[in-house]
Amino acid sequence: MEAEPENCPGVGTENAGKSSACAGCPNQALCSDPNTKLEDPGKALVAESMREVKQKLLILSGKGGVGKSTVTTLLSRYLSRKYPEHNFGVLDVDICGPSQPRLLGVEGENVHQSGSGWSPVGVDDNLCLMSIGFLLGSQDDAIIWRGPKKNGMIRQFLSEVDWGKLDLLLLDTPPGTSDEHLSIVLYLRNNEAPDSLKALIVTTPQEASLLDVRKEINFCKKQNLPILGVVENMSAFRCSCGETSEIFPAKTGGAAAMCAEMNVPYLGALPLDPEVTKACDLGEDLTNIKNSTTDALVSICQKIIGTLEIEEVY
Repeated sequence: MEAEPENCPGVGTENAGKSSACAGCPNQALCSDPNTKLEDPGKALVAESMREVKQKLLILSGKGGVGKSTVTTLLSRYLSRKYPEHNFGVLDVDICGPSQPRLLGVEGENVHQSGSGWSPVGVDDNLCLMSIGFLLGSQDDAIIWRGPKKNGMIRQFLSEVDWGKLDLLLLDTPPGTSDEHLSIVLYLRNNEAPDSLKALIVTTPQEASLLDVRKEINFCKKQNLPILGVVENMSAFRCSCGETSEIFPAKTGGAAAMCAEMNVPYLGALPLDPEVTKACDLGEDLTNIKNSTTDALVSICQKIIGTLEIEEVY
């Protein structure tokens, strides 16, 4: 085959030979023929690297700015504290906007490389993180890459990081349903254990967000990706005076109504909490204090834990 065009969806993917990037490519007929589709060699490398990672959870949303990274941070902090005998990892797949190093309080740390690959940065004794943010010369550096290069970086994170034994790997993804998401599903889908890869979807209450989240739900359904449920973030602002305000009014019933309509589990709501913002900016663990946000987080996590069967031990 000749060289891949820019934005090539990749051989072996559902859109191979069918996307707009394939128009005029000399390999289009070969890629679109189901009898001659080729398996991406990177998939075998990923499978070998992830063989001791029991479960993977994609944190998704069609809309940017709804708090996927914050929810990922809160979940990983809570799970690692709740189950100190288990191991958890976070992979920051948002190549152009990596925020997990700051949110988890390890900004400026260095990634070390050994014969077994990159070593993820330790956040706690049983929680580690890998992000392109650790590989930048400055936190202000911009990543100006096209799709294929971003996909190649994702494959490296999945195949060249020494994750070791993990009970759960949480993947903080960028918004949308495009190249990065297709690559992640392609590389992580395990035909022998199809339920080891699941999705958690984050939204805010307003219709502008719900419209995009509906697309994300349909993406998961088309990819046969099990959805644990939907979390409604920033559902209401709770002032220190005790008053509650709807910053993002749910004029169509919010996430709960959408979930009922689309037959997807509704996991609960997290308030818009200034304490969360402060903790994330400082890289502090909010889950060891008790307030309305952590109460809501506990309820959501208990539902997730039951589905993921985290109670199992090695």
